[in-house]
Amino acid sequence: MNQRYKLWRLSLLLAGCLAVVPVWAAVEVAVSILPEKYFVEQIGAEHVSVIVLVGPGQSPATFDPAPRQMSRLAGARLYFRIGVDFEDAWLARIEAVAPGMAVIDLRGGITLRQMDRAPGADGPGGGMKDPHVWTNPLLVKRMAATIRDALIQIDPDHAADYRANYARFAAELDALDKDIRTLLAPFKGHHFMVFHPAWDYFADRYGLRQTPIEFEGKTPGARTLNQLIEQARAEGVRVIFVQSQFSRRIAETVAQAIGARVVAVDPLAEDYSANLRRVAQAFAQAMAAP
Repeated sequence: MNQRYKLWRLSLLLAGCLAVVPVWAAVEVAVSILPEKYFVEQIGAEHVSVIVLVGPGQSPATFDPAPRQMSRLAGARLYFRIGVDFEDAWLARIEAVAPGMAVIDLRGGITLRQMDRAPGADGPGGGMKDPHVWTNPLLVKRMAATIRDALIQIDPDHAADYRANYARFAAELDALDKDIRTLLAPFKGHHFMVFHPAWDYFADRYGLRQTPIEFEGKTPGARTLNQLIEQARAEGVRVIFVQSQFSRRIAETVAQAIGARVVAVDPLAEDYSANLRRVAQAFAQAMAAP
């Protein structure tokens, strides 16, 4: 048997062996918003591939998934919903596209609060649940445990990794919470003004009071706007916080009337821990302003 024939036989044997070795594939997971992507990747690491529906700069309040995004969902094993606006309208269609996909609500076990409304806002309030649970790091810790358990359920081979990653992420969230509590402790009971009421769970956790301009997607009327301006003056508001997904026009009108600045903060940023620290610093600076 010559050398060339031996090499040819060996190559066939190796090819046959490789053919029966299973190809590793990450678990496809779908989420609604970018902070969820961060949470899932902290737990799943290299074992997951995350599909995000609402991309940078987009608003969950006005979002419609593109056909390309819907087709990608067909391969997802899990979908973590979090309660943002578009989910109710689209969930049935999402489930139809991916009938084998498990839908997990990350708000399970969390007491939801009512959306804050602008003072003097027209019409009845209190009917809409506030979905912004992720602005409180301790609630994220609870959601991370839900993510861990769901991943273990469908991928038990990597259960040890998911548990270890959760323990590390939980410690990160505890440290984040401690740092923000220390930073904002001098401002307990202080008010801050925002255009869109995205920070109530954050405010509840750290003893602050949020005053929103917009309520349930509605621009305030003239009477409400005047009341907001008077309240902002009485509370000594020097900064009004906005986010890129909403118009700044009304916030700038209020700011001009009271001599305040408009500052952008983003509850939908992907770099969750670093972003929440930036937000806390911005709030602290605003409330410390003379």
